Amino acid sequence: MTITLRQLEIFVAVAENGQVTKASSKLHLTQSAVSMALNELQNQLAGSLFDRRGHRLLINDRGRYLLPIAKNILSQVNNIEALLSEQGENVAGSLKIAASSTIGNYVLPYFIGVFKKLYPAVFLNMEVCNTRQAEKLIVEGVVDLGFVEGEVSHDQVKTIPWLRDELVVIAAPTHPMAEKTTFEVPADLNRCQWIMREKGSGTAQVFKKKLGDNVTGLQVAMELGHTEAIKKAVESGAGVACLSSLTICRELEEGRLTSLRVEGLDMGRTLHTIHYRHKAMTGLMRAFVNFCSLVKESNPGCACLTSPRKLRELLLARNPPGSQTNS
Repeated sequence: MTITLRQLEIFVAVAENGQVTKASSKLHLTQSAVSMALNELQNQLAGSLFDRRGHRLLINDRGRYLLPIAKNILSQVNNIEALLSEQGENVAGSLKIAASSTIGNYVLPYFIGVFKKLYPAVFLNMEVCNTRQAEKLIVEGVVDLGFVEGEVSHDQVKTIPWLRDELVVIAAPTHPMAEKTTFEVPADLNRCQWIMREKGSGTAQVFKKKLGDNVTGLQVAMELGHTEAIKKAVESGAGVACLSSLTICRELEEGRLTSLRVEGLDMGRTLHTIHYRHKAMTGLMRAFVNFCSLVKESNPGCACLTSPRKLRELLLARNPPGSQTNS
């Protein structure tokens, strides 16, 4: 019996997509090639791996047993290819990143821009999603690295502390809360209509956890799926919100929003880098993680992280072109 890597790759694709058609499209193969490879694998294993339900293929108990084994084998092969194909100390290649909303929209684009300037041979692809989705993409092997603000629970995902951040309450300058300098918990909670991020958001998750038993006092007026939408809703006077200080620097400078530090609660949080525990750290992965850590060492504050010019000046000063970030 000879099971090929291609057969395992096709099996995993069919298991994840539930249809030969979708699997063939993902793998850029013909439907007949996918069906033939899947049938050969099932014949070699002396039994089916799927149950057919109309046009869908539902993985059965035998398939569920094979799936994590097949994924692990394919992951190890990818590790070998990545490690052995690296050439010397050159920083080059393609890196796929998942970033939760605050990081992906307000921080990482500036890091990526400077990193690309330093290393033109690198291609970086970033998907912005919430923490839960980023964790899922890491586990499924869709992306190499994740940068998240919420808690990660999967035991196969390794987390590395990255930056410190603080959550603050924001309000429009005309809102009654804007007359205060701090937000008191629980006294001020039930005085406000809250505009929240969607379920699965790292910011919403951390905020509710820090409130503890006081979370029952929240009067949620609406849930919105993007930080920019929340800021605009708050600016219009629809309510207050709790967001990362990294997301509101420009609005504060322009006087369109006010911020209040929460009194009596530690609203600090740690942003994390994540990767699959059994995935080998390639030279490019190490280089980018180390590069992003330069800001942690410098402790530049909010203004730097949300200003392309200031951030670029800091990173280039600490890591001029030609220096090595992957040592």
